[in-house]
Amino acid sequence: MKIKEVSNFLEEIAPLGSQESYDNCGLLVGDPNTEVTGALLTLDCIEATVDEAIALGYNLIIAHHPIIFGGLKKLNGKNYIERTVLKAIKNDIAIYAIHTNLDNYNLGVNYEIGQRLGLENLKVLSPKKDVLNKLVVFVPKNYTEEVKKALYEAGAGHIGNYAECSFQTEGTGTFTPLEDADPFMGTTNENEKVEESKVEVIVDNYKLGKVIAAMLQAHPYEEVAYDVYALKNQHQELGSGMVGELPIEMDTKEFLQRVKNNFNCGVIRHTNIHKEHVKKIAFCGGSGSFLLGQARAVGADIYITGDFKYHEFFDAENQIIIADIGHFESEQYTPHLLERILKKKFINFAVRLTGVNTNPINYF
Repeated sequence: MKIKEVSNFLEEIAPLGSQESYDNCGLLVGDPNTEVTGALLTLDCIEATVDEAIALGYNLIIAHHPIIFGGLKKLNGKNYIERTVLKAIKNDIAIYAIHTNLDNYNLGVNYEIGQRLGLENLKVLSPKKDVLNKLVVFVPKNYTEEVKKALYEAGAGHIGNYAECSFQTEGTGTFTPLEDADPFMGTTNENEKVEESKVEVIVDNYKLGKVIAAMLQAHPYEEVAYDVYALKNQHQELGSGMVGELPIEMDTKEFLQRVKNNFNCGVIRHTNIHKEHVKKIAFCGGSGSFLLGQARAVGADIYITGDFKYHEFFDAENQIIIADIGHFESEQYTPHLLERILKKKFINFAVRLTGVNTNPINYF
């Protein structure tokens, strides 16, 4: 099996097109056509994890955080990033990053956190906007089902837990083939009328090119009439953070102790515990202070994330409890999620969780 087979599968689940604009996901180092000897799963790819892969005889590291985040202008080994990349290249080890595309996936990083918190009714906290389109195409009636099938197979028509969603109306199309035309039907310079179906489907931004190509391939016309409209709708399956509920409300301090135990926190930094009990829980893996407003808006009792700055704690204003459990702590189970995903797909594929603690923060 080749590296590209692994990366293609991961990108079916968490497409690169769904990563944030600042991110750098995908295959960062290595040849996609190389045969895989094994994959090491880690939150961070550092020198120690490359050494671990070498010792195991694995030539692929799948990390959550990209080792190459900003631009690399030189590879002289002057910092840990350059040394890590150099060591990987010298030892023919590929590095793959699956970061905010996995964060934004509704069964990804945050879903894993929600499961470990024992929450129910999990929903995306801040669904993405401006990532959906409506594709409208006009098809001769006898070819409608064929074109719809091509649209669905390319990824169009998916809304929440429903597939093959479309809307269809019937009407009459008109056209006049000119001298250089090669019409599917009709006579040059004579106006034609044809019974057509107007088919409307929803398409994600990152699927749009593939869907249009499939539509054009399946459509019988030489010149296909179609429209693409950008939508303002929220994408309920794609976005940042999550919110869920405990089956039964808990004493706040008992819940914080559960979080501390489950996520091996050295410490939890939190705001004033102004509520004796909590039930509705909002959370975001990694650095999630930017979602505090959304957590308050949905009426969460507590918001769990990492990397809150000092002054940002004041923004809770005794309306919500902020619990900062740490960046590493909140995302530490991401490799476990990837392990389950990969082992379910590739039965004979050597996959191992790193034994290296890549958390750069220690607690005294």
